[in-house]
Amino acid sequence: MMTTMTRDNKPVEMVGFDSEVDQPFADNTVGTADGGTECASIHDVAINNKTFGIRVADTDEGRSSASLLINKMYAWRGYAGTHKVEDRPNRITLSANDGGVVRGTVTLSIDSEIGILADEVFKDHIDQFRSRGAKVCEITKLAFDPAEGSKKALASLFHILFIYGRYLHNCTDVFIEVNPRHRRYYETMLGFKRLCEVRSNPRVNAPAYLLWTSIDNVQREIERLGGTSSNPGTERSLYPYFFSPSEERGIAHRLLNIG
Repeated sequence: MMTTMTRDNKPVEMVGFDSEVDQPFADNTVGTADGGTECASIHDVAINNKTFGIRVADTDEGRSSASLLINKMYAWRGYAGTHKVEDRPNRITLSANDGGVVRGTVTLSIDSEIGILADEVFKDHIDQFRSRGAKVCEITKLAFDPAEGSKKALASLFHILFIYGRYLHNCTDVFIEVNPRHRRYYETMLGFKRLCEVRSNPRVNAPAYLLWTSIDNVQREIERLGGTSSNPGTERSLYPYFFSPSEERGIAHRLLNIG
């Protein structure tokens, strides 16, 4: 689950469903003074008096902190199950950290021989894309602390996931399973489209829609709106809070050099 703010600064809770989370494909760790490791910050996002460090949750401590936040947010909304961020080679988990505390987390799952989590409920629809040669991915395990709601931090997590999907893994289509009450948010704010009727998701014992958008559509919206939040227009979209196209290229270059 995530919480962000509407244009009138009221909190909005959002939930994306899945089963477990992951580990990145590239090693983004740096050594600490005591010989241990911690996640290197991919990008720092300054918001008012806070600085959120966007990191890959690729250590035991990072995955544990992300898992605690996910379970806290899911339990708060009454969803079933215990959700654990695990070390998986086809998944990338990011976290937004404030002073060493994980305030938000989200995971990108890349299609592989074991498929993606949404296959459990919606495989018939996802296979239609695969049959056309698509390389699919999904967004899962969304959680954001309600007390730390920020469009900029949330958009930064989404944007860096997009960079991983597009630049590092050549994905073409992205899916997300959402509770019906949150469907319109993803349609309006991120351009997702509903593919089929609501179905029951056994992982959380709740109804879910399968939403889809193309990587090309995300790229077009970033090029059109990314980095324009300081000049608000009439758009009801999260894309103005994404990085600018030039910032995106810089982050992508860094990640490609790492991995």
